[in-house]
Amino acid sequence: MTCATLAQAEYPSKPVTLISPYGPGGAADLAARNLAAVVPDYLGADVIVTNRTGAAGVTGSAYVSKSRPDGHTLLLARVGSQAAVPAINRRIPYKWDDFTFLGLLEKNPFALVVNADSKYKTFDDLVKAVKDGEKLSYASAGVGSLLHIAVVMMLDELGLPAGAMQHIPFKGGGKAAAALTGGHVDVMFQNLSGVIGGIKSGQLRAIAVTSEERFSDVADVPTVAELGHKNLEVIVGWSALYGPKNMPAEVTDKWRDVLSKTKQDNTWIEQTKRLNSIPDIRSSADTKSFVEQQYTGFKDVVDRLGLAIK
Repeated sequence: MTCATLAQAEYPSKPVTLISPYGPGGAADLAARNLAAVVPDYLGADVIVTNRTGAAGVTGSAYVSKSRPDGHTLLLARVGSQAAVPAINRRIPYKWDDFTFLGLLEKNPFALVVNADSKYKTFDDLVKAVKDGEKLSYASAGVGSLLHIAVVMMLDELGLPAGAMQHIPFKGGGKAAAALTGGHVDVMFQNLSGVIGGIKSGQLRAIAVTSEERFSDVADVPTVAELGHKNLEVIVGWSALYGPKNMPAEVTDKWRDVLSKTKQDNTWIEQTKRLNSIPDIRSSADTKSFVEQQYTGFKDVVDRLGLAIK
């Protein structure tokens, strides 16, 4: 038996640690736990989700990028930590492509949300307030996170400077949403999956969504295109599965098989939809191409507005 065959037969030799680079309760955490709940049957080992938070997802992402490429430490990659942050902060310890791309998992429309008691009932109400000089604040999962860049892009689309609203960063989307629910900030652009619970419970109110069509669970909420801002459809979240660079073929082959089966798994599909995400498992090559397009798009906006941290 060759070494490669032996390695393939032995992987995984222990539980796989799946790092979620954002805090409990956020979209990354929910996506990680959804994946971890179904793949053990196909992988032949448990998947243990560990939240390693900090620096808008950089801490957990950097940890995985420096881990042994044996397939036992993987990353629940997110658009923020893997595309938005590298686009805005050139000082972080990894580049957008310093990973093995195992596969895209899902896409997440974004929703612009306010507290249910907010006086801003519509998107136009909010825009008028900002243009009139009211001092509004918005929450994000950290500087450079997509939750941050989303608002900057919205303000740019409206012809307003990036500082027209006060940015209040938090350690993760879950804490940011909690701050909005508690009335500590005025607004947030967040993955719909991360705020749908608050919307359904009546604590939060969505005033716009970035999906191309109205989303079924918030069918009364207009799309950004309906509001005259189709350019904002580029603000879309996603989850993917990454590993450290230079993972051996036997490991990547195993995960290609696991994800192909997960793609057909009704439990995973239904739970993903329940989280208001769109199942979209893609190949390694297609995933890398998709992420590169996102990264380039964000980088172009950041460079044009002079927001890059170099």
